[in-house]
Amino acid sequence: MKILAAFAFLFTLQVTAQNNEKACSVFNTIASVMQTRHYQPKPVDDSLSAYVYTTVMEQLDNNRTLFIKAEQDQLEKHKYKIDDYLKGNDCSFFTDFITTYKSALERNKKFVEEIAKEPLTYNTKDTIFYSKKNFPFHSNTDKVKNFIRKKITFDILEDISMLSKNKDSLKQHLDKLFPLSKTKVIETYLCRVNSLLSPNEGFDNSVYNKFFSVFCSYFDPHSTYFNYNEKASFVSSISTENYSLGLYVSQNNKEEIVVEEVVPGGPAYASKKVDKGDKIVKLAANDTEYIVSCASMQTINDIVSSDTYKDVDLTLRKQDGTLYTVSLKKQVMKADDHSVFSYILGDGNEKMGYIKIPSFYSPFDSGVGSGCADDVAKEVSKLKKSDVKGLIIDLQYNGGGSMDEVIRLAGMFINYGPVSIVTDKNQTYNTVRDYNRGMIFNGPMVVLVNGFTASASEFFAGVMQDYNRAVIVGSPTVGKATMQTITPLDEANQTDFVKVTIDKFYRVSGKSSQYVGILPDVELPYVFNDMLPREKTMPTAIKNDSIPINVRYSKMPADGLKKAVIVSKQRVGANPMLSNIISINKRVGELYKADKAPLPITFDAVYADTHSMDKLWKEITTELEKENKITITNAVGKSGTDDDFYKSVNEFKVKSIKTDPYIFEGLNILKDLNNYKSR
Repeated sequence: MKILAAFAFLFTLQVTAQNNEKACSVFNTIASVMQTRHYQPKPVDDSLSAYVYTTVMEQLDNNRTLFIKAEQDQLEKHKYKIDDYLKGNDCSFFTDFITTYKSALERNKKFVEEIAKEPLTYNTKDTIFYSKKNFPFHSNTDKVKNFIRKKITFDILEDISMLSKNKDSLKQHLDKLFPLSKTKVIETYLCRVNSLLSPNEGFDNSVYNKFFSVFCSYFDPHSTYFNYNEKASFVSSISTENYSLGLYVSQNNKEEIVVEEVVPGGPAYASKKVDKGDKIVKLAANDTEYIVSCASMQTINDIVSSDTYKDVDLTLRKQDGTLYTVSLKKQVMKADDHSVFSYILGDGNEKMGYIKIPSFYSPFDSGVGSGCADDVAKEVSKLKKSDVKGLIIDLQYNGGGSMDEVIRLAGMFINYGPVSIVTDKNQTYNTVRDYNRGMIFNGPMVVLVNGFTASASEFFAGVMQDYNRAVIVGSPTVGKATMQTITPLDEANQTDFVKVTIDKFYRVSGKSSQYVGILPDVELPYVFNDMLPREKTMPTAIKNDSIPINVRYSKMPADGLKKAVIVSKQRVGANPMLSNIISINKRVGELYKADKAPLPITFDAVYADTHSMDKLWKEITTELEKENKITITNAVGKSGTDDDFYKSVNEFKVKSIKTDPYIFEGLNILKDLNNYKSR
C-alpha cells in the first residue's frame, strides 16, 4: 500500500509539473503577443509582477476571509518574481497558488459544515465592521472560523429582513424563520465553495486563467485572455435569433446576478414584472432548482439563453427588497431587437425626428442585408418625408461596435473632410476621411450621450462636436478611444486567445476622448452618474493625450449652437426634476462613499440596515417614471404594427421616450435652434 501511495503521489507531482509547463508556454506566448501587438506595450518587470500578484490575490480572497497571514506570507514571496519566472520559463510557482487556494477553500468548507451543526442565535453581542481599505489577513484559522460564523449569522438575519417590510411581524416569527434561513444560507455557502472547488474548466485551469487575464489587464482594461469557451461566449454575445427569456443578465460588484436589460416584446417584458436592476435569487428549469448565489455565470447564461431550457421559473428581488416569482416561457426573439428605429416627436411646424442607435452593428453582426449606417440613412429618409425640422440621434447606452459603420455614419452628417486620426504602437498617423460631399440631413441636430456611451458612439459624438454639427447633450461618456482585436495564440490549435488593444483614435482637433470621454455641451444629471465605471476609474487605463497634428476641416457656424447651449443651461438649472436627480445623487454618494459604522449583528440593526435605502429607491423610481408631454408618432413607411410583438415593442419604446428628460431637453434645444435659424 505504501508503494501504491508513493506512486500516486509521484504521479500527481508529474501531472502538476506537466500542467505548469503547458501553462508556462501559454503564459509566455501571451506575454509575446502583448509586447509585439499591444498599442502601448509595457516592460515585463517588477511593477507588472506586483500588479499581477496583488490583483490575483484580490480575486482569490477579496474579503480576506480565506487565507491566513502565514499563507499570505508564503505566497507573497512571489510578488516581485513573476517576471523572472516568465523569463526563465519556470512556472512552478503556480503550484503554491493552486495548493494554497484549494486547501483554504476546503478548510472554509469544513468550517461551514461545522457551523451548520452548531447552535446559532440572533441575540448576539457580535459586531460586523466595514472598511473601504482591506482588512489584514487573520492570524489563525480560529479567527477565520469565528468571522465566518458572524457573517453567516448576519446573512441569516439579512435574509429574514428581506422577507417583508413588516418588521413587527418578522420579529414575532423569528424563532421559526431563523432555522429556515439558516438552512438556506448554509446551503448557499456550501454551494458557492463547491462551485469554486469544481469549476467547469478544472481547478488548476481556473487559477491559470486568472493569471493570464490579469496579466493582460496590466496593459489596459480591455485586453484579456479567453479560453475557447470564453471566446465563443464573447462572440455569441452579438445578438442572434434564438429562444430567449427576453432579458440579459450580468454580475455586479457584489457578485450578484442582476437583470442588465429587459428586451421589449420578450417574455420577461410581457410579464410586466421584471425590471432592469432586479436581482435574480433563484432559477428552476428542467426539474432542477439553482440557487443563483452559487451557480456559475455560465450556468445562469445557459438557462437564460440556450434552447435547452424552454420553461423557467425565476425568483427575483427588487431594489427595494421586494421578493417575487415569475414563470416565463421562452420564445424566438426577432433578430432586429437592437436595430435602429425612429419616431416623429411633436406635431405641426415643430415636428422633430428621433433616431435611436442601440449599437453600431455591421451586416455580418446583424445577419441582415444592411448595417447600422444604411439603416440610419433609411430612417432619415422616412423622417424627411414627414418634413421634420430637426433630428435627435440617441446614443445613450450604446457601447460601440463596428468602426467601419460609425465612420460611414459620421460622413453622412458632414459635408466632407477628416473624421479621425488613428495611431498604432509605432505612432504612425492615419487620417480617416469622408470623401463623399453632401449630407443626408442638413437641419439642426442634437446627439444624446450618457455614462454608458462608449467607443464608436464616442467617435460619432466627437466628430459632430468638432464640426459644430450638433449640440451634444447628456452626461460625460465612458472615455474609450481604443480598438481591440482577438487573436489566437496558436493558429494551428485554436484553444487560447487574447483580446488585445492595437489602435488609438484621436479627434480631428488632435485631442483624444480616451480616459476623459466626450464632455457634453449641455450636461444633464444622471442617477448614479458618479458611480459608473468609466475609463478613468480603471487603474490601468491608457491615459489621455493630444497629438501635434494639423488637419484641415471646415466647421459649421457656431453662433446658433452657442445661443442654444446658453438657453438650455438656464432651462436645465430651473428644471425641478433634474434638480431632484442632483439631490438624489448627492444622497446616494453619501450612503455609498462614506465609511459605514460598525453594525451590531442583531435583528433590529440588520433590519434597519437592509431597509435603509427603501425610501430613496422609491424616490428614484418615482422620478424615473415621470412622463413628459410629447406627441409621438411612427415615421412614414413603418410596418408590422398589427403584430403583437411589434405592439409591445412600440409600447416600450414610446414610454422610454416620454420618461427620458434628455430627449425632452433635446427637443427643446432643436426648437431653439430653429428659432435662431429663422431670424
